[in-house]
Amino acid sequence: MPKQVDHRERRETIARALWRVVEQRGIAHASVREVAQEAGISHGAVQHYFATREEMLVFAMDFASEQTAGRVADSLRAFGDRPHPRDLLRVMLTEMLPLHPDARATSRMSAAYVLEALHDANIHTRARDGLTHGRELVEQIVRQAIADGRIGADRDPATETNLLLALTGLTPLIELGVIEPEAALTAVDQHLERLFSGEA
Repeated sequence: MPKQVDHRERRETIARALWRVVEQRGIAHASVREVAQEAGISHGAVQHYFATREEMLVFAMDFASEQTAGRVADSLRAFGDRPHPRDLLRVMLTEMLPLHPDARATSRMSAAYVLEALHDANIHTRARDGLTHGRELVEQIVRQAIADGRIGADRDPATETNLLLALTGLTPLIELGVIEPEAALTAVDQHLERLFSGEA
């Protein structure tokens, strides 16, 4: 009998090929044809799984987000069932920075996706909703840490959330060699140390 194709696996293979195209050549080259060539499958096969380039981009970004969430979960296992919010925030922030090959690939995919979102209404809505959800998760952690006395009660959770997420703006500085990854980690650690300095 012919081998059955795992459709999810094939879609993930195409998504990873798209990541590589974006990482190595940029979003301008992320056409169905170039992704098919990178994936080692036919143009028609890619179109079988993704009717449009937009569908392919959306799946690739969703898959990138899943991979980032998986890396965060894996890292947090070392901290037990109830990690300190400082450790949780550190893992979340550092996994959004291009500090290792997997994070770099998903980070570049995310940057490319945002650029696409500026000119595509459907992608704009999905990207905005995704970022809004991610920001809400961080604010929930900050609010709970304030309620638990781990962050000073005088801190505004919305502002502190925005400042934490602003640290992901270190990405282009790392990518373009303006700062070393170690300097980015130092900035993250010092910011978190100051944020939690009033812990009861």
